[in-house]
Amino acid sequence: MTGNRLVQELETRFVTNTVDIAVAGGSLSIMKPLNSDDLISEADYVRDERLPYWADVWPSSLILATRLANDAGGGRSLLELGCGLGIVSTTAMRAGFEVLATDYYEDALRFTRANAWRNLRREPAVRMVDWRALPADLGTFDRIVAADVLYEMTYAELVADVLATALSPRGTAIIADPGRVAVDKFVDACAARGLTRVARDVYPFAEGTIRQKITLFSIQRDR
Repeated sequence: MTGNRLVQELETRFVTNTVDIAVAGGSLSIMKPLNSDDLISEADYVRDERLPYWADVWPSSLILATRLANDAGGGRSLLELGCGLGIVSTTAMRAGFEVLATDYYEDALRFTRANAWRNLRREPAVRMVDWRALPADLGTFDRIVAADVLYEMTYAELVADVLATALSPRGTAIIADPGRVAVDKFVDACAARGLTRVARDVYPFAEGTIRQKITLFSIQRDR
């Protein structure tokens, strides 16, 4: 399905609105479902407590996107975990990375493709990925990124497992987190897997009534 047809299909299936997001001196036009609560599925929740967090704009994704906007991708490979609406993946593509955007929701992948098309007239590669059962052919990446994915304790080791499996020997992972429950356990899990080079940069975020401190964890393998 072409980019234009995908956008039209999503606008037919969902009640959508468009938000303009400032990223590192530029902007993105992001199409999103109008109300993520309307997407809650009882069947999804009963099966694995899945909720449509992908359909919202999260401060961590904005801070991570700003960080990537200042990178020179130079054709390096980048894997995003939990791509959501595609803010981070689209920014990484604009910066010159070759992007594989992944999520646990098919509709997140569709919105990521659509938003990349709307802003860049091209799409990232996308793939459904369950962290509990990583594809054997996922490959390795120069950069792995994720925004606000540590909101459940079980995700600490799962995300660390992805980094241990898919980060190239000299690659860097950047995980953006606003202080979620699993963040300390995640750092410990990384160390247990030989991902011991961890740097922290903290950025304040303020918008309307939202006040957060977003930490960007830059993580590399022990050398």
